[in-house]
Order: sequence, then C-alpha cells, then structure tokens
Amino acid sequence: MQRFIIIPDSFKGTISSIEICEIIRQKAQLIFPDCDVVTLPVADGGEGTVDCFLQAMPGEKVSCQVTGPWFEQVDSFYGMFGKTAVIEMAAAAGLPMVEDRKDPSKTTTYGVGELMKHAMEHGATEIVLGMGGSCTTDGGCGCAAALGAKFYREDGSEFVPVGENLDQIARVDLQEVEKLCKGVSITAMCDVENPMYGSRGAAYVFGPQKGAGPRMVEMLDQNLKALAKIMEEQLGLAGLPQQEGAGAAGAFGAGAVAFLGAKLNSGIETVLDHVHFDEHLKTADAVFTGEGRFDSQSLDGKVISGVARRTKAAEVPLYVIAGDLARDIPDAYSRGVTAMFSINRNAIPFEEAKKHSKEDLAFMAENIFRLMRGGK
Repeated sequence: MQRFIIIPDSFKGTISSIEICEIIRQKAQLIFPDCDVVTLPVADGGEGTVDCFLQAMPGEKVSCQVTGPWFEQVDSFYGMFGKTAVIEMAAAAGLPMVEDRKDPSKTTTYGVGELMKHAMEHGATEIVLGMGGSCTTDGGCGCAAALGAKFYREDGSEFVPVGENLDQIARVDLQEVEKLCKGVSITAMCDVENPMYGSRGAAYVFGPQKGAGPRMVEMLDQNLKALAKIMEEQLGLAGLPQQEGAGAAGAFGAGAVAFLGAKLNSGIETVLDHVHFDEHLKTADAVFTGEGRFDSQSLDGKVISGVARRTKAAEVPLYVIAGDLARDIPDAYSRGVTAMFSINRNAIPFEEAKKHSKEDLAFMAENIFRLMRGGK
C-alpha cells in the first residue's frame, strides 16, 4: 500500500493549502485506491494558520472578543491543542481588519496579548504565535501591555504605545508579564530576516504595504530606533534590534523576545515539529509540497526548504507542484527535491490562469500519480 504525505503552502491569491491538499488527495486515491494519505496544510503564520493546524492535528477553535487594531472590540479566535495554543496575530491585528483605514502609526497589537492571556487562563502552557499579515508597527508593545506590561513617559504617566509614540517610552515595567508568563513557552513563527530599523527594517520594508507614506515611514523608523534603545539599555538585550527577524510584523519579533521572553523560530520548522512530520515521514513513500511560485527564495527558509531538508535526510522522494517555476532554482535537486512541476498548461497571463488553477492542479496531480503507477 502506498503512503503519501501532502504538505503544501497556499498558492497565494488562488488556492488555499487546505484546498490543495484535498485536490491532490482525491487524485492520489483515484489512481491508488488503497493508498494512505496524510494531509498537512501549511500557512505562513498569517491568516489561515489556525485552520491549517486544525486540519493537521486534533484540536478546537476557541472564540473570544478582544481589542481590534483600532482599539475597538472584535470577534476573534485561536486554536487549542491540548495545552498548546496556536494564535494568529492576524486574528486581532491583521491587515484585512483595517480595510481602508490603514495606518500603522496608530494601530495596536493589544488584542494579540488578550488572545494569549485568554489561552493561558484556559490552561495553555505553550503558545505558538504566527506573526504574518499584521497591520501594526508598535513593536509588540500593545500585546505586552495587554499581558500586564507598564509603559511610562518621562512625566510618569502610563500609556499603551503605538507606532507614533514609541519614542515617548521612558521606562518599562515587565513584572506582571513575567508572573503571567512564568512556566509558559512562547514561540514566535518568523520567516523574515529583517532587523528592527534601518533601510531593511520594519518601517521601510513593510510600512508602505500597511499604509505608511514616506514621511510616516521615516517617523516610524526613528521611533523603532528609540524603542530599540530601551530594549538594549533598560532590558539588557544588546544586539536584539539587529537580530534576524526582529523587524517581523512591525518589529513584533523584537517585542516578543524583549517583553514576552519568546523564542523566534522558523515558521515551517515550528509547523513540522508540531504536526509530527518526522514521525509521518518514517513510513512515507513520497511527499508532495508546493507553493504559488517556486523560485530561489523557496529554498531559503520557506515551506519547501524545510520540507526538503527533512525528506532528503530521510531519503524520501519529494515532488514540488507549483503554480509557476522560475528559472533561478538550479540547486533544487541537490537540496532534496526529486522533481518539480508547474500546473501552468497555457502561456496566458496570471489573471487569466488563476481562474483555472484548481482544475490545472487536479490535471497535473493526476498525471503525476499515473506516472508513478507506471502508466497502467
């Protein structure tokens, strides 16, 4: 009996990873009726991360009300898997939540902290935090404040910092956060290498897509630099602002480490560990993965690279099915990829091709399984 693992990222803007898993699973069972298929849909830490975990392992979605990005009450959720809570910051501070009110100088991550607090109060001793898709640039201060951190100005007044006033922080008190988070392991899923500030920092690289114009970008960058100084001088975290991933999610990467004692970890490595991928791999005959566009970046910290590293070590064939194959992936085979396929059957623009992506994926998957069966 054949045993397959299907573990794709989404094809951005066309097919979700859950849908991809189902399409490939159906074609596997069409050609190999007695096969065993394990589906492990993957998200990048942004919107859909909790649903992917729920597809891959037993758990429940917990609903609650929290503070939204504009300090309003919103309906939100997280996933609970035993004593592990999986939280998307996009569920409380996501870019789609602000719609046409994008302003990373004023939006907050306070609701993310409320999700974490709710999970801890309901028994979570481990928190996996997905940091994708944020609309904020508050360095995680809002989240920390919701967990009990106190931020003070020079005059002694307390406030909840946002991007536009990070430079007003004179003192930070983390005693209540440390009490609440004692005994809780926090991992922040992070797949970007950007530092807190500077030309490659959170404001300059991610600010524009969150609604920041040139002047706001410059202001946010200066304020993040001021926050970095607090982290280094008051909290004793020299070098943290330059650490890879510190600039993730509006510098939430740095804030997660500085205020919550979190560990920054590769998103795909975190997922693979939690869904027990290595255990599934021991009895697998082949693994299928993919994403919208397979290029050189795919082999540098993204889903395919993490999967390929483990399948290569286990000597299990890995097949990549992508929406598009770039020309700059010459070392894919040496990195663990057995073969790669594009679902693009016609030379047409993406806007037209995406309308047929599901049927094109199904067509390609069926042909791959027919080839594996020997054409019979």
